[in-house]
Amino acid sequence: MNTGKLVGSLEAKLGTGLEFKNPDILPAPPGLHSHVVCVPNNADLVYLSGQVGITRDGYCPATIGEQADIIFANIVAALGACDLSVFDIVKLSTFMVAGQDGNEVRKARLKYLGEHRPASTAIYVSRLVDPAWYVEVDVVAARIRAQN
Repeated sequence: MNTGKLVGSLEAKLGTGLEFKNPDILPAPPGLHSHVVCVPNNADLVYLSGQVGITRDGYCPATIGEQADIIFANIVAALGACDLSVFDIVKLSTFMVAGQDGNEVRKARLKYLGEHRPASTAIYVSRLVDPAWYVEVDVVAARIRAQN
């Protein structure tokens, strides 16, 4: 049984030890994701809480696109604080308010994640905790421990 093809060669070149796969038995992913991410047993999982489009000084822009840009910039910063990069992301969950343009979130995601394709879920919801928020993204990343 074919377990799937690795997605691109970037992850292999980075040597993260993570495997991003799209098994041949499944349809091609319709979005910016991989169907399967295999995390080796020498990895620590790192969870980022849901990030919303707020700057450090509390500013929240009025558009989903601007909020998404802040979110992904904050994700990059939070990962950096853990000595991780976007290529260590194994799972994204994106929550968008119904009626908002998901393509604006996709643009920000591409800007910050480039060709990286973690496992992903995108969900439209009726609203988030604060009605000024139009999108929230949480992240699971993996840090590979050095082999002794």
